[in-house]
Amino acid sequence: MSPAPHAQAPDSQARRRWLRGVALLTGAGWLRSAVAGIPAAYEAVIVEPRVTPAAGPGAAASAAPAVWEFDLRPAQQRARREGRRLYVYLGASDCPYCRRYEAFLAAHAGELAPQFRAEKYLVVDLRSQLSVQARQLWLRSEQAQGAYADFQRAIGDQRERLLVYPSVWLLDAVSGRPLMQMPAGTGTFQTVAEQLEILRLEQ
Repeated sequence: MSPAPHAQAPDSQARRRWLRGVALLTGAGWLRSAVAGIPAAYEAVIVEPRVTPAAGPGAAASAAPAVWEFDLRPAQQRARREGRRLYVYLGASDCPYCRRYEAFLAAHAGELAPQFRAEKYLVVDLRSQLSVQARQLWLRSEQAQGAYADFQRAIGDQRERLLVYPSVWLLDAVSGRPLMQMPAGTGTFQTVAEQLEILRLEQ
């Protein structure tokens, strides 16, 4: 839209200040996006997806939703070598509830990070987006692979009907199966006591 005919352009000094402010805000937003995820104190293994077209070559491929595949096998192998189990966290870069849980972990890192280590968990941070639906989200372990619902059924997780962000799995590194069933639709824990109950497999 063109400015009004009598609008006054800011003087050069004010313009420079305004541009610096925009740059700082943009940079801050980029930084928040870049560091979103499990806080560093938890020493999480970050797993980025391999994104591929769902269809074959041609026009149909460009119209099909992409498949986001998360490969848990390297983390599973590491956990097994180190005698640990897997705490797998699925978050989305644009998910406010994910940011809330991550902020909770950051605020209580002094209490909780040592407990994650004491309970022998390798934390795995899967980084997705809210727009990725269950049929697009593929998970691969040493024992199972497939779209979200198929993977959930294969490992014996009862939440196969519903994909929510964030989600948490507690998996055995040898069998790849859940150490306990997590409630459907619940991926965050808002108190230290609740988080510790999960780590200790107390239902």
